[in-house]
Amino acid sequence: MSTAAGHPVELGGTLSLDDVVSVARGAPVRLSDSARQRIAVSREVVERAVSSGAIVYGVTTGFGSLADIMLTPSDATALQHSLLRSHAVAVGPELSAEEVRAMLVLRAHLLALGHSGVRLEVAERFVALLEHGILPIVPEQGSLGASGDLAPLAHAASVLVGEGWTGDGRGGRRAAADALAAAGIEPLTLGVKEGLALINGTEGMSAILGLAVHDAEALLVALDCACAMTVEALLGTPRAFDAEVVALRPAPGQQASAANLRALLEGSPIVASHRSSHHAVQDAYSLRCAPQVHGAARDVLGFCRETVEREMGSVVDNPVVLAERGELFSAGNFHGQALAYAADLLAALAADTAAISERRINRLLDPSRSRGLPPFLTPAAGLNSGLMMAQYTAASCVTQLRQAATPYAVQSLDTSAGQEDHVSMGFAAALRSRRSLDLLREVLGVEVVCAAQALELRAPLHPGPATGALLRSLRHRVAHLEADRPLAPDLEASVEWLRGGEWRAAVESAGVALV
Repeated sequence: MSTAAGHPVELGGTLSLDDVVSVARGAPVRLSDSARQRIAVSREVVERAVSSGAIVYGVTTGFGSLADIMLTPSDATALQHSLLRSHAVAVGPELSAEEVRAMLVLRAHLLALGHSGVRLEVAERFVALLEHGILPIVPEQGSLGASGDLAPLAHAASVLVGEGWTGDGRGGRRAAADALAAAGIEPLTLGVKEGLALINGTEGMSAILGLAVHDAEALLVALDCACAMTVEALLGTPRAFDAEVVALRPAPGQQASAANLRALLEGSPIVASHRSSHHAVQDAYSLRCAPQVHGAARDVLGFCRETVEREMGSVVDNPVVLAERGELFSAGNFHGQALAYAADLLAALAADTAAISERRINRLLDPSRSRGLPPFLTPAAGLNSGLMMAQYTAASCVTQLRQAATPYAVQSLDTSAGQEDHVSMGFAAALRSRRSLDLLREVLGVEVVCAAQALELRAPLHPGPATGALLRSLRHRVAHLEADRPLAPDLEASVEWLRGGEWRAAVESAGVALV
């Protein structure tokens, strides 16, 4: 369910990607009353199974290839703490604060669905961590994406029992026991199945990929804005974006991108100035086919969102409790292959949309193809290099993006003595894809800086209302380039302009509603 700012996201019902992002970025959460009831009922099933001497994977047996080893009741309880300790083996840089918060809320939501067989206080502790801003330190490397995100989730869950470390999101760390004590939270003593219920699942890759998908949606709209500025600056024609023409291919993403481009270029004096020129018959593909490329990316991203949201509403624990039947089942919902496929697609669309943006940058800077603009967008070319090197930066990013688009979902390795003989690599794929979005944003930052410079060089002609608003907004952060200066601060500022959403506010101030 969607939630207004400041109102808690309720766990145990329908959880959307937007809900998860809002919690990752600070919104509170609560367990629904129905979730509390489901948790209690499922716990009863687990306790009955243990008391009856039933053989249940991970409850009365060992894990993975050790599943044929039976445990005594006392060992079955101790096993849960041993599980967290043995699986907290992740290494490398720490996940960001918002990625960890997203993991925590997704795990709490899974428990609230009532198929994990834990006690109510386990789910409540996750809510308490979020409420008090206690962030487990979770290193990036260690998950194979099946049996879910075991190592990252073990690091997160260790904090519940007073072990491991917490962070402040700024590089500081504190012993988990101290962080819990300062918040007045008692460390948990885990019961049977509860350690396994804390680490078996796809919440790590779902959290990271979900945040990436959410941010990519905004970036693809910003891509249309950058393109519109470039089309205008290159004296391009919007005729190829005609609604009736674009509708001949009934692709929703293509139609949305074309609608944005039409709205952004509406009323442009620059476009009007050359409407009857012979050169306006058709433009290069990077301009003319922008809706087809941008739109294809939108359609693929829609699939990625659908995949992530389906996962966020799924029970990905193992074993799972079917309370109405009073049974526990070993299952495979923890396998992250669907997420790995989606993450690979996200990386591919990031690489290709960056590539078309870079081709537009190159065209803006090349006097043989820029229709009268000076070389590298500097009137004193030779004395000044202008924006020449900015294109190098964009090209470097595109090269990295292409390399990073190599699929992870086909990179399975045999683990756990052959018991886990096909894994998804979805966690690594999600991490890679989120970083790819950062590189895409860097490329778009270059395009908007170059397009803004080019638009001003078309004076005394002026851009249209929407593109003009984009130009004025960017100029609050990045000044016109009169003579050579270090451009790194300008490019960093343009990236922050894109990240913060100032570009969207500028367009809306011109009366244009982007889709």
